[in-house]
Amino acid sequence: MSTLTAMELSLHRLRMLRELNRRGTVTAAAGALHYSASAVSQQLAQLERDVGVQLFERLGRRVQLTELGTLLAEHAEEILDSVGRATHALENAQDGLSARLTAGVWASVASGLLPPALTALASEHPGIEVRTRELAPEETAGAVRDGTLDFSFVIDYSDYPMPWDPALAREVVAVERLHAAVPTGVVPEPAVSLLDLAEHPWVLAGPRSHFGRAVRIACQQRGFEPRIAHEVEEQATALAMVGSGLGVTLVSDLGLSLLPPGVDIIALTEPVMRRVSIAYRAKGTPRPSLRLVIEAVRAAAAEKGLGASATLP
Repeated sequence: MSTLTAMELSLHRLRMLRELNRRGTVTAAAGALHYSASAVSQQLAQLERDVGVQLFERLGRRVQLTELGTLLAEHAEEILDSVGRATHALENAQDGLSARLTAGVWASVASGLLPPALTALASEHPGIEVRTRELAPEETAGAVRDGTLDFSFVIDYSDYPMPWDPALAREVVAVERLHAAVPTGVVPEPAVSLLDLAEHPWVLAGPRSHFGRAVRIACQQRGFEPRIAHEVEEQATALAMVGSGLGVTLVSDLGLSLLPPGVDIIALTEPVMRRVSIAYRAKGTPRPSLRLVIEAVRAAAAEKGLGASATLP
């Protein structure tokens, strides 16, 4: 029988074990943690050597947890939660706050909202370091739930509210209005309805993305199905195609920072809006460092006229 008295557990490897237990395959665990499958396999093999008992067994090309592996994975959940609580307690006990947080962002938030927020935060609280990881908006909440991010930016649209995970808390930091982005000179009016754009070709993200789905729903509720000429996921790419005369699209207030030449921005007579929130794990109160980040982002949004007090129609 193996003895575990000298066992030393790596938190990094325990996170990988937890993801394998949650997701069922090394490939899925690797994707959630943003590592290669081979790197995760190597670390899990090392974890097995560290504890000195069999944690995994192969079933064809799949890896399955043994009973002992499942037992350790269940304790990994408790250990990693305890580490989070300990980090929180240490932050509360410090006179000068020091912390490192990892945030999930997407392009318009990273370019339009974070720079002024993080500049102000660094000036007032230089011990707080925020690192960012760009993900699709529909992926960020899951990465917070799984513990790979400390917090993330998430969105809700006036025509397409998101289902919410009770394991997460969220706080609204900004409210944006969507605008029509059209090739220069194509729409002479200062404001249009979505229905006025029904005959134009559209440049739009796919229906699996929150943005692409929300715009399609908004168009459908106003009586038409947009004619998608070019399906692209990146807003900057869509705007560049609009600037080249290839179609029309919608763009949010923060997305205006990505505007290329050749694009006119036209107001919509029937508002389409979206809320930008910060999501974090719901256990306990937010870390003091996270609370300061939320306040800094809200202040930056308010400076841009995107205050979180606005409501969706």
